[in-house]
Amino acid sequence: MSNFSDTVQRSDQVSPAVVDSNPIELDSAHEEHSAQEEATHVPPASRRPVAAVTGCTSGLGRAFAVELATRGNDMVLVGRNAAAVAELADELRRNHGAVVEELVADLEQSNDRARVVARLEQGVTALVNNAGYATPGDFWTLDPEAIEAELAVNVTAVLQFTRAALPSMLAAADGMIINVASISGLITGATGAYGAEKAWVIKFSEGLAGQVGPSGVRVQALCPGFMDTPFHQRVGNKPEDFPKPLVISVDDVVKGSLADIEKGWAVSVPGWRIKFVAMLNRFSPRRWVWKFDSP
Repeated sequence: MSNFSDTVQRSDQVSPAVVDSNPIELDSAHEEHSAQEEATHVPPASRRPVAAVTGCTSGLGRAFAVELATRGNDMVLVGRNAAAVAELADELRRNHGAVVEELVADLEQSNDRARVVARLEQGVTALVNNAGYATPGDFWTLDPEAIEAELAVNVTAVLQFTRAALPSMLAAADGMIINVASISGLITGATGAYGAEKAWVIKFSEGLAGQVGPSGVRVQALCPGFMDTPFHQRVGNKPEDFPKPLVISVDDVVKGSLADIEKGWAVSVPGWRIKFVAMLNRFSPRRWVWKFDSP
């Protein structure tokens, strides 16, 4: 990821305006400015690149936040759990010297998504749309409101946040957006609404990558496979039941994704074994795939 450097101009001459100013007036103005900063909780000014990560408090999102802070980014952390967001923010400040903004938001809610959009419109140099989940159960048995809530996080938030972040990146001719999809979006099988949502993320990201790539802005759909994360636990999957050769650590997924986006790859599938599974699924006759996938 590119770092931006600023040229600082210095002068040995003191401005006459400063010499003639009343010290009492200057102190008053300084106090008023400090009070305004404190009231709005604006972090200290920074010249480092700024990365925003949604779903930052566990699993893949947390790994992205730590890795990006390690690489010299200040951070905008977006998550639902205020205590977990604050804990991660303190860790990144303490261990990496990052300036961290904490943005507590439930992405199922349109008002909360609007607050994230407003922050992204101010400009970031990297965005990782990681927040997402799958609702367990057969599609036709699920509450329609639950499906719509899942869609809001997995699709609507990705659409809105990408739209909010892109203009400033294009103006700077630099930046990157990583939209976390899934191997489920690449393969045929009983993946329900979740697989369809992730297929949309892949198609959306791939199309944008081709459009904005010449400007210097990079967009990627990240398609991880089996990881030992809270995501799988929430949908009832047991990590010990995963085929061990296909399991990959969240740290390896993050590093693979960042390496691939530097190469300009619009779709990243970390791990050669999971790549092989996806390719085998894609080029196999559909009737064979469905026979294999059926219970």
